[in-house]
Amino acid sequence: MKAGFIGLGTMGASMAANLQKGVQKDGHTVLVHDINKAAAASHLRNGAKWVDSPAALAAEADVIFTSLPGPPEFEAVCYAETGLLSTIRKDAAYFDLTTNSPTTVRKAHDAFAAKGAYLFDAPVSGGPKGAATGKLAIWCGGDQDVFDTWKPVLDAIGDQARYIGPIGAGSVAKLVHNCYGYIATAAAAEVFSMGVKAGIEPLAIWEAVRQGAIGRRGAFDSLTDQFLPNKYEPPAFALRLAHKDVSLATALGRELNVPMRLANLALADLAEGLNRGWANRDSRSIMVLQTERAGVEVAVDPQRVAEALDNKAKNG
Repeated sequence: MKAGFIGLGTMGASMAANLQKGVQKDGHTVLVHDINKAAAASHLRNGAKWVDSPAALAAEADVIFTSLPGPPEFEAVCYAETGLLSTIRKDAAYFDLTTNSPTTVRKAHDAFAAKGAYLFDAPVSGGPKGAATGKLAIWCGGDQDVFDTWKPVLDAIGDQARYIGPIGAGSVAKLVHNCYGYIATAAAAEVFSMGVKAGIEPLAIWEAVRQGAIGRRGAFDSLTDQFLPNKYEPPAFALRLAHKDVSLATALGRELNVPMRLANLALADLAEGLNRGWANRDSRSIMVLQTERAGVEVAVDPQRVAEALDNKAKNG
């Protein structure tokens, strides 16, 4: 087998190195390419083979990985005169590890399919440390049977390679993940700034919050209680009480002249929930307001939720 890797930047260099460790010991070859050949120095010392272009790599490789800054670079690697599509082999599998646009990868998927090859959007999560240690999620969208064939090779790069769904699904999962993270970051900055301006030392705030419900259990984990099964009664914490708490927090922000943009958006939804008669439903019932605005319904069979939690407990 010949495995190709394009893009040896902060993340790609480590992922390519782990790919080498995982497959070269079994006699397989790793081909590498980057716009800066010097980035491949350590890989070449460890037995990788340099190729001069994406086309040259695709002409030899059975499986291809790319780790690129974004959609423009992905399209250049695919569609350029010396790009992957010019020489991709029939039945080759291509896993794009880039955080990419679902629309972009779906379009490219059709182009690769016309050549008899299989494209996967396979963005990763774990940061540079995870890329180096192999503690890395890889969320794959594409053909499930082909994914299953190549999963042992993906396992050399990251310990949590998972099939998400058809092409584009991996990118959607990554965008949900990253967007959620940065909204949470903005929210943390908002409430911490309020607490600090109210006279509390930052580390004391962090230690206090860490002891509470938010700190003891990840906010995303708590979605399995009400949001995913669409079950908001009986309440774990009543909406009327949440409205009171956020009202007090935003009032404090006004007293201190601290902008509380996100908190006020949450308060508006809590007020709408009260006006709908949801005072004694669980406070997370305000999430239904957003799903209604988006025109979708979230209602997962509780048995499936339980199985997912069981798998998480077993696999970490």
